[in-house]
Amino acid sequence: MKKWMYLIFPGAMLGLFLVFYFSHQKESDAREAARQATIAKKKADDDRQKQDAENRARADAAKKQAEREAEDKKKDEDRRAKQAAIDKQIKDETASALAEADKLHKDVTALQVDLDRLQKERDALGRQAFDAARQVEAAKVERRNAEMESQRVLEMIVKRAADSSLTRLPPPPPPPAPAK
Repeated sequence: MKKWMYLIFPGAMLGLFLVFYFSHQKESDAREAARQATIAKKKADDDRQKQDAENRARADAAKKQAEREAEDKKKDEDRRAKQAAIDKQIKDETASALAEADKLHKDVTALQVDLDRLQKERDALGRQAFDAARQVEAAKVERRNAEMESQRVLEMIVKRAADSSLTRLPPPPPPPAPAK
């Protein structure tokens, strides 16, 4: 009998367990179904919230994108306006610089004409001064030549006069004879 106890008690316990198990099986299935329903409802709520969040995010992204595009458009317009102002300023400065350059070019041309005229006058005055100096030198040379000619003529006259018998002194009278 001892051997059969090892089979009877565990078998009875198994039977008792199966009775409780199958009676609670329906209740457990109902709880599992309720749990699955709450999980499904929670998942549906989460999906709906996720969908709402995604829709809000899309709307916010579209709104931000529109704001960004408007801001970019405004920045682009401002940049173009600044560039147009800078271009106009550069154009005005270029026009004034070109007008100033033309005026200065005319002044340079007038000054160049005056410079050429003054250089010609200087050359003419230089030639006149050179001619005057040449004439002075020529006059000095002529004067020297005239002086030399007059000296030569004078010397010739002196020589002729010295050679002439008229200019010689008569021989000295003979000395008186000694008294005897």
